[in-house]
Amino acid sequence: MMKCSMIRLLVLLAGMLAGFAAPAGAVVEININKGNVEPLPIAVTDFVSGNDLGAQVSAVIAADLKRSGLFAPISKTAFIEKIGNPDQAPRFEDWKVINAQALVTGRVTQEGDGRLRAEFRLWDTFAGKQLTGQQFYTQPENWRRVAHIIADAIYKQITGEDGYFDTRVVFVSESGPKTARKRQLAIMDQDGFNVRMLTNSNDIVLTPRFSPNRQEITYMSFEGNQPRVYLLQLETGQREVVGNFPGMTFSPRFSPDGQRVIMSLQQDGNANIYTMDLRSRTTTRLTSTAAIDTSPSYSPDGAQIVFESDRGGRQQLYVMGADGSGQRRISFGDGSYSTPVWSPRGDLIAFTKQSGGKFSIGVMKTDGSGERILTTGFHNEGPTWAPNGRVLMFFRQNAGAGGPQMYSIDLTGYNEQVVKSPAFASDPAWSPLLE
Repeated sequence: MMKCSMIRLLVLLAGMLAGFAAPAGAVVEININKGNVEPLPIAVTDFVSGNDLGAQVSAVIAADLKRSGLFAPISKTAFIEKIGNPDQAPRFEDWKVINAQALVTGRVTQEGDGRLRAEFRLWDTFAGKQLTGQQFYTQPENWRRVAHIIADAIYKQITGEDGYFDTRVVFVSESGPKTARKRQLAIMDQDGFNVRMLTNSNDIVLTPRFSPNRQEITYMSFEGNQPRVYLLQLETGQREVVGNFPGMTFSPRFSPDGQRVIMSLQQDGNANIYTMDLRSRTTTRLTSTAAIDTSPSYSPDGAQIVFESDRGGRQQLYVMGADGSGQRRISFGDGSYSTPVWSPRGDLIAFTKQSGGKFSIGVMKTDGSGERILTTGFHNEGPTWAPNGRVLMFFRQNAGAGGPQMYSIDLTGYNEQVVKSPAFASDPAWSPLLE
């Protein structure tokens, strides 16, 4: 995978052909706020190219759109028209016959300086209009990322909201026998491709989390049998200890501005929540109870924090101000609640719930109302949000399975899918959109 600072993408925004500009209020759109949405039939044609790369790019685009649950790519065997010149308007009647409400055409060429140029057009077949068109320049090895960016552009044009395909996921890769499992930090594209290991030791690593504005992660490691929180620069591989504390430190997470890390420090049998300013390295204690307070997560505006605590006898979710004030319980259902994560949209909190011998992934409003369970299984845990707040990723261990595996699910609870990885995988954390 190329380092982000080495990736140079030139985006020429919508409207390559003024003659096909989209009218206001285009016909093709998806209202993603109305609950379970019927997927939109869309045709993604092989991009014109002198080799197989055009078909590969279009295949990634179609796969991204399909995984979102909002689009239903039509089989290429049903296509009537073969697109030979994407600069020309397609024969719309040929696409309406197969009920392709939207159509994607494009081209991939190699420039004289070695760069790839990928261009696409999105058409409303029933209105007979182009909705958007863009082109991108990049190095050949970044072709998959260009495909993700195009899928994001299509997603945004039709739904009105940002996509999440040009993102990465950091996770714990688990390999080897169960009695001697090796756990390494790894990173991959959101669709499971371009996996790269970030650590290569036998020390246990846990809870990796992305910075919201830098190519940096924080995580916990038992290096030298001493649990500590680390910062890791993804581009350089530089690593540093957040701080040396007398007890166990765990569940680190960045503040929304990336200037602080919030975490739980365990001392004398109980654990409390602290923040550390990454510039001054000063710490501030936010909770002070004879209980275990852990798994803190900021609201996107940085004004509030959700966390789990067993101060009431079992794990429940609590919310407090960013300064520790106004601590109040928000979960009141049967069972215990853990691993809360505030949505990037600010409207929901995702969580793990243990009840009746099973583990569920669910969401609730920020005041604790409107609890909804999205999926239940033998052991589900560790939700993380896509940057648009519409999809969750988590890990699952099935009964009798050799190890955990990652899954994604949207807020309807109907679009659950396996996220493939080369080894067992747990504790995913979704990145913001790449720049």
